[in-house]
Amino acid sequence: MDEELTGLASQLGAILIHKGLSVTTAESCTSGWVGASLAAVNESSRFYTSGFITYSDRSKQRVLGVSLTTLNRYSAVSEAAVSEMACGAKKITGDDIGLAVSGYAGPQGGDDGTPAGTIWFAWCLQDESVRTCKRVFDGEAEEVVRKAVKFSLCELSRLLEE
Repeated sequence: MDEELTGLASQLGAILIHKGLSVTTAESCTSGWVGASLAAVNESSRFYTSGFITYSDRSKQRVLGVSLTTLNRYSAVSEAAVSEMACGAKKITGDDIGLAVSGYAGPQGGDDGTPAGTIWFAWCLQDESVRTCKRVFDGEAEEVVRKAVKFSLCELSRLLEE
């Protein structure tokens, strides 16, 4: 496991434990790297309960409840889709926070011309508010995934410290 990612996950875990919060993950292009990073740290069972890897549109719809309308109108790599993924995961598990990631790690981008490296993030927070963000990362697919995992962990830490 990547030491930098587990270090960031450990920092996030400490914040979650301090605040008495739990998190679940819903991942597409990161294929479970966020969840694996969280699960790899000490006392992870105190703040991380479950993760969903929903790579296909069908699994996003069937498992997380992302609407077919959203997928058809905006695609799985969109603000609307990651918002529904994060909130769907949170609803299923009953956790305080749902974190979602969906994007095009590469080498190709989307059929709609969205470039490789485009990643959407969403955090459905304990007060039911949803924060979203889009980033475009440079690099080969694995590097893009690593950057996306790092960003998702750091940004949730930042949001919780606001």
